Amino acid sequence: MSTTQETVQREWILEGLDCANCARKIENGVQKVNGVTSCNVNFITKKLTLETEGKMLEFVTESVRKKVKSLEPHIQIIDAAAGKRANARVKSAGQMESGQAGHLHSSHDHSQRDDDHVHGQGTTRKTIYRLIAAAVMAVIAYLFTDQYWLSFAFYVVAYVVIGGDILLQAGRNLVRGQLFDEYFLMSVATLAAFSIGEYPEGVAVMLFYQIGEMFQGIAVNRSRNSITSLLDIRPDAANLLKNGEVQRVSPEDVQVGDHIQVRPGEKIPLDGEVITGRSMVDTSALTGESVPRSVDEGEQVLSGMVNKNGVLVVEVKKEFGESTVSKILELVQNASSKKAPTEKFITKFSRYYTPAVVIIAALMAVIPPLVLGGATFTEWIYRATIFLVISCPCALVVSIPLGFFGGIGSASKIGVLIKGGNYLEALNSVKYTVFDKTGTLTKGSFKVTGVFPTGHLNETDLLETTALAELHSTHPIAESVKEAFGGHLDASRVDQYEEISGHGIQAIIDGQKVLAGNAKLMQLGDIAFTQSDNIGTVVHLAVDGAYVGHLIIADEVKGNSASALAELKKLGVKKRIMLTGDAKAVAEAVGKQLGLDEVHAELLPQDKVKKVEELVASKTAKEKILFVGDGINDTPVLARADVGVAMGGLGSDAAIEAADIVIMNDDLSKLPEAMMIARRTRQIVWQNIIFALGVKAMFLTLGAFGIATMWEAVIADVGVTLLAVLNVMRVLKTDKIPNRAGAASAQMK
Repeated sequence: MSTTQETVQREWILEGLDCANCARKIENGVQKVNGVTSCNVNFITKKLTLETEGKMLEFVTESVRKKVKSLEPHIQIIDAAAGKRANARVKSAGQMESGQAGHLHSSHDHSQRDDDHVHGQGTTRKTIYRLIAAAVMAVIAYLFTDQYWLSFAFYVVAYVVIGGDILLQAGRNLVRGQLFDEYFLMSVATLAAFSIGEYPEGVAVMLFYQIGEMFQGIAVNRSRNSITSLLDIRPDAANLLKNGEVQRVSPEDVQVGDHIQVRPGEKIPLDGEVITGRSMVDTSALTGESVPRSVDEGEQVLSGMVNKNGVLVVEVKKEFGESTVSKILELVQNASSKKAPTEKFITKFSRYYTPAVVIIAALMAVIPPLVLGGATFTEWIYRATIFLVISCPCALVVSIPLGFFGGIGSASKIGVLIKGGNYLEALNSVKYTVFDKTGTLTKGSFKVTGVFPTGHLNETDLLETTALAELHSTHPIAESVKEAFGGHLDASRVDQYEEISGHGIQAIIDGQKVLAGNAKLMQLGDIAFTQSDNIGTVVHLAVDGAYVGHLIIADEVKGNSASALAELKKLGVKKRIMLTGDAKAVAEAVGKQLGLDEVHAELLPQDKVKKVEELVASKTAKEKILFVGDGINDTPVLARADVGVAMGGLGSDAAIEAADIVIMNDDLSKLPEAMMIARRTRQIVWQNIIFALGVKAMFLTLGAFGIATMWEAVIADVGVTLLAVLNVMRVLKTDKIPNRAGAASAQMK
């Protein structure tokens, strides 16, 4: 009999997980639970994933719940699978009640997101109210200094209002044996200030700490929401055909072989084959390419495609879990879990700094009175208290998150949204930049790039005749021709319009027979025509059997792509690489035009991930890979790269949510500018670190020898903090940075 046990995977949502350090503690704790073979806690998605043997599932589940609660009692543990099923049911019900077939975004899903947004705003608003209330009470206390007990009471109330939660958290951590974190040092330092009568210092230290935490929390929440919102790409419902009736169900409830109906404007929810109907489908969400393609009976369609105009009946070929969208989402989740979490500097620093200063302070208070003649406990306890007040790392706690937040704010001024300080910092180490083509290096919209008459017509007449021929077509190529002409098109001039599938259009215009289409149409009409060497889609035109010219329609390279890529090279980027699903000839032409180092074409989403994985294997540990894309197919690569950048204007919602950085106006030249801001931010942050630690070291030494007084301790603490904050404000003054980038581009030209 086989003793091999089936391995099962379980997932939970950790609602209330609010810090990366907590995520690490939970992961380490759960990993030690008997029966757990592997464990991962994704702080961004708040998801705990573990594997265990099937026979131990019930025991492990209960043990994990107890472990999480013992480590972080405030966290709510939610079964991810049950939550997903319940969410799907609510979505389906909401769609049936609404009856709006063309709008598949669930009202429940939106309301949940709105609730999260309101909750985030509410938390920040409460913090601001507490800050203001504590500051006001501290000022009142200062004004009534001559009335000791009244002043003392206001200081105590101000301290409790702004620092009560920190004291509570420090107390909980002590009970659980978690000593020497920033909560502990903040509590000890501020209480020490109160114990020696420096009430303003105690309140001020806690006030600055809370301001820093608030700004830090905003950046973290932006990053988290960007990834969790990715689940919006899931199809919300499927129209299941049963006994001639349409039932609105969750995609998970549809089986292989079932028939589903897809109406105009709806996403195709599952992979399958068209058995009835004909339509144009938008594949841009999957391929990143902007040209819709036609599907007919017998052709395959994929989940994530959008039905444009016809009603389709599709026979399902894959269950939802195996569908294209599910696979892409799975890739995103797996790629995201491979990212090593960036620990905040203050957490690493306090791991050694806090125990050291507390132990030194304790030894300072006890040992000298025992071994030195004439030394008193009162004197050395006072010195130890000063030592603790000086040692409080307020300047770092406040200025480091403020520095990165300031850098994020500076980048937002030039249209670049950076979703966390760790991504801003990572921009300093980018040595490889990888780009999608359509919508990233190119405009993502088709345009007439060339008009070539043969002599029978001039350019204007050739363009007008072609536009008239395409008048009744809704194809993107037809739209680009009509847009290029720009003038009024009289429909009465067009008669006997006929679309020849796969070839083009035949019509009578001003009494003349006009053919407008590809080479196949010219061959079909037995018309001699000129082949074009230009890259792009060719539309040939013939009038009454005579060839009169052709148009070239292409996705144009963005005007600033070349200069942006050149600027990246000047900033130290070793390789600039393009990955695209487009044809090899088109990709190579774009690569040559832009001077790219490498071009890889005709790639599927998983192929792009493999290329990035190969790059990851070849680079050094300190070097970072940056990927820029805009389609759903780019989301696995966005998540796998060290820094993922999405184009915000034309980009898909999924790519934007999965990315770490969003260029809101699709201007690629903003990328090197953002890297310059990152360098300036790093410089200022390290100035603060060196300055703060240098001053602290000096005053810690003076305090230990009894030279520094409490006022000097206050200056060393609050003064250094204020100077560090003022230095951070320089991050916001980035007027010269865009100019420098522009000047560099001008010099290259």
